[in-house]
Amino acid sequence: MENVVLVVHLVLAVCLIGIVLLQKSEGGGLGMGGGGAMTGRGAATAVTKLTWAFAAAFLATSVTLTILAASDRATGSIVDLLPPGAEGGADAPLVPDAPGGGLLPPGAGDSPILPPRGE
Repeated sequence: MENVVLVVHLVLAVCLIGIVLLQKSEGGGLGMGGGGAMTGRGAATAVTKLTWAFAAAFLATSVTLTILAASDRATGSIVDLLPPGAEGGADAPLVPDAPGGGLLPPGAGDSPILPPRGE
């Protein structure tokens, strides 16, 4: 169900972009020139009505997708998905132990690791 609404939503988005680009604007835009059967006042009314229809349908599918996503969401925490005893405690290391002594490269003795000097 959610996939069908999502596909309809994407098709409506492309149609809405196309119909907005076809509208006449003050600067001409992609709707400039033209001519033919749909000219004058009737064309503006039909394109405007079609734009409103696409916009209303796009808004409806947006709300529907939001409702579907909210209903699919689990009410628990992701911590609830861990197996029992895997939560760790105060004695659990913050950084996993790696072979070779950890995540940092070995330093020279107890001195701190310094960035290389630019010579």
